[in-house]
Amino acid sequence: MSVLGRQAILEAIAQGAIAITPFSEERVGPASVDLTLANTFRVFRKVHQVIDVAEHTDYRAFTDKIDVPDGSPILIMPGETVLGITRERLRLGPGLCGWLEGRSRFARLGLMVHISAPFMGPGIDSQQVLEMSNFGPAPLAVTPGLPICQFVFQRLEGSEQYQGRFAGQTHESF
Repeated sequence: MSVLGRQAILEAIAQGAIAITPFSEERVGPASVDLTLANTFRVFRKVHQVIDVAEHTDYRAFTDKIDVPDGSPILIMPGETVLGITRERLRLGPGLCGWLEGRSRFARLGLMVHISAPFMGPGIDSQQVLEMSNFGPAPLAVTPGLPICQFVFQRLEGSEQYQGRFAGQTHESF
């Protein structure tokens, strides 16, 4: 399995093996594509009950969906986790998978982006949900449109397809 470089990414997009909507070629780096933060977030409500971590537990039962206007930030307080979603919808054809990773420039401020489950299986076709946590000492102002994470593409041996619980997720179903 190999990681796709810039030229291989652009070729896969031209051939339709990768679709990114909306797409901006300037966001393609040497071995990844930067994805930007959408305006829709889910913030956790203060709950006074234990949340059972189980297969059936739905994060939406404990969060409120909010939209942040362009140019306005959402504040993430120290120790707080907020769910965001990418503006871009990403589709991977058969034979491709990848990894959604944060960016080091933001990690150095204490912002952990997509802190769990970074692997994206072949056949995904969705906007990517980001588990963003502030591990720093100060509140962080995060603004929609920010190139907040990067996707690293990898060739897969085999022709499997992801058909899990979050297949086809968009900001409407988020």
